[in-house]
Amino acid sequence: MELVLVLVVLGGLTAVAVVAGKSGKRRELARAEAEVAPVKRLAEEDVTALGVELQDLDTDLAGSELDAGANADYQRALDSYESAKTAAAGLTRAEDVRHVTEILEDGRYAMACVRARVAGEPLPQRRPPCFFDPRHGLSVADVPWTPPGGAPRDVPACALDVERVRAGAEPDIRKVMVGSRRVPYWQGGRAYQPYAQGYFGAFSPMDWMFMGMLFGGGFDGLGEGIGAIGEGLGDLFGGIGDGIGDLFDGFDF
Repeated sequence: MELVLVLVVLGGLTAVAVVAGKSGKRRELARAEAEVAPVKRLAEEDVTALGVELQDLDTDLAGSELDAGANADYQRALDSYESAKTAAAGLTRAEDVRHVTEILEDGRYAMACVRARVAGEPLPQRRPPCFFDPRHGLSVADVPWTPPGGAPRDVPACALDVERVRAGAEPDIRKVMVGSRRVPYWQGGRAYQPYAQGYFGAFSPMDWMFMGMLFGGGFDGLGEGIGAIGEGLGDLFGGIGDGIGDLFDGFDF
């Protein structure tokens, strides 16, 4: 009788563990979907912005003769748009957005090369995009900038943001929604780090972006970490509770 009781208990505990594991996976999947949604939306907005820029480029080039180099760069920009659109539509993980923004960065450089060739100018230097909003395109200079509560540093900026910063005005910063707040994308949390890596990861002077707590949100990031621990514990005990409930659902008392 004791052996039977032990086997029943062990079987029950095994069932609880299995059900708890499934419950934990469901919660993890829901978290991943919630994390990728805003990043995917951001990537799709950037793809749309590149499409608009390509339309503007097409209008500007109307009637212009393109040599072989300009044609090749123009096709490269078009291919970048199509590839980025496909990649953004298929995003299932936040970290995969890096591939999308790498493509967009290359497409914008190709567009800059087309404009330079048509104007008979030297090809532009391959510089990082504008730090404040990568949709602004290639940066033209580095400007000293101090974020609120942060340390001063030089950041790459487009022509308009260079003027704004040097005049003491607020640059045109790309912002994202975090809860009920709009914050700069680099304060959006770790899910946005791959987004920035695609744009800036190939430029070693920008390595500082991916060090320290820039994408952790400072103390906000610490709070997120503590919250994640709490959520993990909640998932553990919630999963066990679900498992016990499911185990006894089949019994009548």
